[in-house]
Amino acid sequence: MYALVRNFFTALKHIAKGDKWYYSWLAFLSFFIVVGVISYIRQLHTGLILTAMRDQVSWGFYISNFTFLVGVAAAAVLLVVPAYVYNFKPIKEIVLFGELLAVTAITMCILFIMVDMGRPERVWHLMPLVGTMNFPSSLLAWDVVVLNGYLAINFLISFYVLYKMSHSKEYSIQVIKPLILISIPWAISIHTVTAFLYNGLSARPFWNASILAPRFIASALCSGPALMIIIFQIVRKVSKIEIDNRALFKIAELIAYAIGLNLFLFGAEFFKEFYSGSIHLAPMEYLYFGLHGKTTLVPWMWAALLFNITAFLIFLSPKARENFLTLNLACVLVIVGVYIEKGMGLVIPGFVPGVLGEIYEYSPTWTEKSITLGVWAAGAMLYTLLLKFAVPIYTGELRFLSKPGKE
Repeated sequence: MYALVRNFFTALKHIAKGDKWYYSWLAFLSFFIVVGVISYIRQLHTGLILTAMRDQVSWGFYISNFTFLVGVAAAAVLLVVPAYVYNFKPIKEIVLFGELLAVTAITMCILFIMVDMGRPERVWHLMPLVGTMNFPSSLLAWDVVVLNGYLAINFLISFYVLYKMSHSKEYSIQVIKPLILISIPWAISIHTVTAFLYNGLSARPFWNASILAPRFIASALCSGPALMIIIFQIVRKVSKIEIDNRALFKIAELIAYAIGLNLFLFGAEFFKEFYSGSIHLAPMEYLYFGLHGKTTLVPWMWAALLFNITAFLIFLSPKARENFLTLNLACVLVIVGVYIEKGMGLVIPGFVPGVLGEIYEYSPTWTEKSITLGVWAAGAMLYTLLLKFAVPIYTGELRFLSKPGKE
């Protein structure tokens, strides 16, 4: 145990080593983190009145980002299946970095939940044994279980793989196979439970769609892997990690199927709302055409739809998705498109119109924007440090000697 702790801190020292670009990147992120912390302290002291959230719209920018990031975390399953189940070598070599991204995304999800709470010190009520989770009747309790469980699964798999690599040994697939098999449905469950949190609010007809959970999962398998493609290119550019182009192109091919499914489900929902013309049409009409002169989200939603369709056409073409210029363009388009669609485009219209027929046009305040930037910067820093910790072990630069007779 002593040797394990000593080796951990030895590996941890590598985080402090880097060139001027590395330190500049950390300083850049630190600036936004500090700004975010200052804004959050003000919000904590004054209250959520500093945000644009009101009785009419009680969820806003924080929950929008939370919903998007749950999808990024769930998207790790797109690497886990071909890597561990089908033993596809190019992806198997980079699945570790996808799992570390899942750890980062879940951490950011938890941070967004915390900053959205007016009284975060009361979170102990949701802790098992200490508080009363009301499990299994409470969907919020389910969310606590699936998010923290998924965080633990990805952390344990990553730690085990890195531990074996640090001692120049092959990791045993049989040891982590139970965790791998659990992680696949668990990844689906974290986004399904998030969708059910919306679904379960019967007074909000915009969210009462049975295809909401499938749409969540389909969009997650678009934006999350697209973000991974961009990150993996950066990783191999700034480190000695060799990432096979076949891995990136295979991920791009899988994204094409996911975007197609996402657009199909969107079309089905769009048809149902507008063709039936029911009294529940108002939220969708507000999103894409405006309602009673209120059109804040209209240009954003049409831009998101255009981005997703364009990205789909690029990913659909083998030549286009195997050209890094068009591949990266498509990745950026689908990330932005899904971020808009599954963020503000999902949360806000659920509250429009209000129970009294009022249309409150929500727009995040500077406090919300700065705190959100701070959380994203914290996530980027966490992932940077995780990579800085893992890369020397992964490349063989850092190795520890095992005692004779010890595995």
